[in-house]
Amino acid sequence: MASRVVALLTDDLDGSEAEETISFSLESFSYEIDLSKAHVQDLRDALEPYVKAARRTGRDGRRRARGSTTDGDQTKAIRDWAKSQKMQISDRGRVSAEIRDAYAKAH
Repeated sequence: MASRVVALLTDDLDGSEAEETISFSLESFSYEIDLSKAHVQDLRDALEPYVKAARRTGRDGRRRARGSTTDGDQTKAIRDWAKSQKMQISDRGRVSAEIRDAYAKAH
């Protein structure tokens, strides 16, 4: 019998269904947040005056940042392992700390 596992992103602010995972950096720290369409727009609107005044650095969307391929390979390995353990995990977006911890303990 075939089975299908569906993972839903949850908005990190209010627990509603999320549409998108947003990555951003501030003061040398990188962050990711899962947000609904409305919250994505709220975040972009709030940051707009700062983005317009800022200098752009780093990745421009055409290149991957140094080291991101290794991070991507690691994330793929974690996803593959979690699926083999029958854990619920999405094909994209952030991998939960619980799954990363379980993977680290198993390896």
